[in-house]
Amino acid sequence: MLVQYWFSTSTEEFTPSQMLEQAKAAERAGFDGLGTSDHFAPWFPDGQAGQAWVYLGALGQVTSGPIGTGVTPIAHHYHPGLIAQAFMSLEELYPGRVFLGVGSGEAVNETPLGMDWPDYEEQRHRLETGLEAITRLWDGETVTMDAGWFKLKEAKLWTRAKSRPKLYVSAFGPQSAQVAGRFGEGLWTLGDPDQAPEIVEAYRGACREHGTPEGEIIFHAGFAWAGDEQDAIRGARHWKPTQLPELYLEDIADQDDMQRRADEQMTDEQFAKEGFLIAADPQEHIERIRELEHCGASVICLQLIGRADPLGSIRTYGAQVLPALRGTAEGH
Repeated sequence: MLVQYWFSTSTEEFTPSQMLEQAKAAERAGFDGLGTSDHFAPWFPDGQAGQAWVYLGALGQVTSGPIGTGVTPIAHHYHPGLIAQAFMSLEELYPGRVFLGVGSGEAVNETPLGMDWPDYEEQRHRLETGLEAITRLWDGETVTMDAGWFKLKEAKLWTRAKSRPKLYVSAFGPQSAQVAGRFGEGLWTLGDPDQAPEIVEAYRGACREHGTPEGEIIFHAGFAWAGDEQDAIRGARHWKPTQLPELYLEDIADQDDMQRRADEQMTDEQFAKEGFLIAADPQEHIERIRELEHCGASVICLQLIGRADPLGSIRTYGAQVLPALRGTAEGH
């Protein structure tokens, strides 16, 4: 099976109109699917935060491939019933094209809307109960449930598409991978060659335990290109906080504090070469993506970051990176 390459826009960095132009360029460049991040607030003080679902409605009109989020948080500010309704409506508009990537989110997404950030066990509880509600509503059930953090009372989806959206569950560790194996039609995880194999194996074990078929294995990585190496790194360095595991678990939501923590823990070079895919040399992008493929990915989702040359990054992938990757795959 050939690996798919998806493109993802960054709600944290670009406006919806900019993202539409990027996504159209990405489809022309040969990407197989189009995702977007889903954030209420960005990771850095001078970012953006457009509403992802509104953008997806427009995206479907100007593109033809798969569209969806990677990932939508289920913890506080989105009621699971509303998530189920929104993505079923997108599926009715764009049959067979819609996917919902879900996760437990992070403090920067939720505390601005009044949530006291919970510990991991509560995060997992919210993710599991939210997924139960979404899948039951998608299946056509009339649902009454009290999960503590949300309630449904004889709720159902009055508008249902002929098919369900695809559901992919984000996991950064083996415990969350268990949730993906129970509820998801695929696993969404960070493209980290050191950690991903353990998470993938936990997901596959959970699929066997629950008797669910294994779905897509989606590895996520940010990418940026520019003609000058240092321009590419400087244009993207404000994304460094996303490499800190504690920001996904602890109550840390102040963007200046997040950047300070990131600068203390890693150099710009470490961020560019060990975390995200940031380089002026297209061959470096190719080689690092091949590393992810060897870890078992069926989809590589590449999120465009950085301000040095966003559209040039897309053109470079279309002209050099994607053809080289597919040439290697087809040669096996």
